[in-house]
This record gives sequence, C-alpha cells and structure tokens, in this order.
Amino acid sequence: MSPITFRHARATDLPTILKLLADDAIARARTGYAEEVTPAVEAAFKEITADPNNELIVGEQDGQVVATLQLTYIPGLGRGGIRRALVEEVRVRSDLRGQRIGEALMVDAMERARARGCTLIQLTTDKRRHEAQRFYARLGFVASHEGMKRPL
Repeated sequence: MSPITFRHARATDLPTILKLLADDAIARARTGYAEEVTPAVEAAFKEITADPNNELIVGEQDGQVVATLQLTYIPGLGRGGIRRALVEEVRVRSDLRGQRIGEALMVDAMERARARGCTLIQLTTDKRRHEAQRFYARLGFVASHEGMKRPL
C-alpha cells in the first residue's frame, strides 16, 4: 500500500464520500443520509467549498478516496477571541480501519487548524461509538463537555 495523501475534495469525489458516510450502521439508522448524489448534496458541497471557513478533506491512497472529514473554522469571542476548529463526519473505509489512516487524517486536520490560527479543535461523537471514543482519546481529545442536539 502506498502512503495516504490529503487534499480538498472535488465534486467528482462526492459518490465515494457518500459511500464512506453511509458505510456505518449508526449513520444508516438516521434519516437524511443520501447514498447517491442528489441536488441537495451538490448544493451542500458547493456551499462547503465556497465558504473559506470550511474544508472538506479526503484521504487518497493509490488513486482512491479512502477517508474523509469536514473541518470548520469558527471565530469566537470566548476565551479571548480564539479560533477553534470543528471536526465532523470522520470516516475511513471500513476494510482499511486499524491501519492508522484515521490517525493520519486527524493529524492532518490538526495541522490545518493550527495553520489557520486555531488554538482548540473539537468534535462530537455518538455515545454508541465506543471505539471512536477510544480512538479520539488516544489522540489527546478529552470528553470535557456533554453535547446536545435537537431537530429543527
């Protein structure tokens, strides 16, 4: 296997990104996951890529997209006006898990966040994702807050 490289996602990556996002029992159980590119998915992709405070990153190996995450940069007044980065929708192709691809993806995200002036990186993970929680803890993340969500 060749090394993983990370880059901004392209529109042609969308079908593979959607497969990565849907290759997850918890995600499939939620409403709203698209397994095919729809006009709404295309619109979301265009909005993400047009926003300078968002990056959709893919990990590529041997010419194939094998990992993805979304990174959002958030300016804030708290903590003296720091910038923070929010990580969402982290996925690694299921047959490649356990090969440190996720770790490399997260290290890349942290480097991108530091380069953008962020002094804090945060994420949420479903309470049922015990392996993911151990993974993030190994990378130095601390479960310091209780996340809450509400449909609108």
